[in-house]
Amino acid sequence: MSILAMGLLTSTFAQSPSGKGLTVTLDYYYNHEFKKDKAGNTIRWHYIWDEQENGGFSLWGHIFDSLGVKRDTLAVAPTKANLRNTNIYIMVDPDTEQETAHPNYMNDRDANEIYNWVKAGGVLILLENDSLNAEFDHFNKLSERFGIHFNGDSRNRVQGKHYEQGAFMIPANHEVFPSVQKIYIKEISSLTLKAPARAVYKDGDIAIMAVAKVGKGAVFAVGDPWFYNEYVDGKRLTPDYQNYQAAIDLSNWAIKQAKGKK
Repeated sequence: MSILAMGLLTSTFAQSPSGKGLTVTLDYYYNHEFKKDKAGNTIRWHYIWDEQENGGFSLWGHIFDSLGVKRDTLAVAPTKANLRNTNIYIMVDPDTEQETAHPNYMNDRDANEIYNWVKAGGVLILLENDSLNAEFDHFNKLSERFGIHFNGDSRNRVQGKHYEQGAFMIPANHEVFPSVQKIYIKEISSLTLKAPARAVYKDGDIAIMAVAKVGKGAVFAVGDPWFYNEYVDGKRLTPDYQNYQAAIDLSNWAIKQAKGKK
């Protein structure tokens, strides 16, 4: 999808913001990476709202803006108090010791806080990563509360520009992604599931995406950061891949869950 087409879609969304009154919060605590910019300054990067480079979520952030959802971040451990005004909480790519000097690992206390928030009506989106790029042992303490175990493997290892190695075909009338037919995800962790989680997409017998309903809330999980700019901006993939539209669909799904909690 071209940037022009994205702009037209954004203009359309702005006319009917379905998420008005909701807040989406992006975790900046478990994913907490820094690098040096060209001037030698230390800057925050990797899966953050205002990063316009390949590894950022600026385009996904604009989708939420256009849907009327207020964006926020959380740079400390989640608690009942600091999640109180959040409707959708996105957690991406938990850090390893190779990525940051002092990673903030998931623990039982934090997992309890997030579980209770979901049970009360929160919508949690878990975007892990593959075996070489994320932490699993601690993070599974959270996801397993919802019946989701990230296996920590690495599927769809794309060689060079052989993008077909990362292709997944989405069936018609999909409950989360009703507007897309073909998506791209590379180097992805598969899932092992038990109740209340269930697969909403499988590659053969392997669970790739899952949802779980707990109390008034809901969880969506996939083992890849997925919607970073590199694969939604339309510059790298051929037009038959619909990652940008998939980001719209997941955002709308989250809004629907958040608004339907009562």
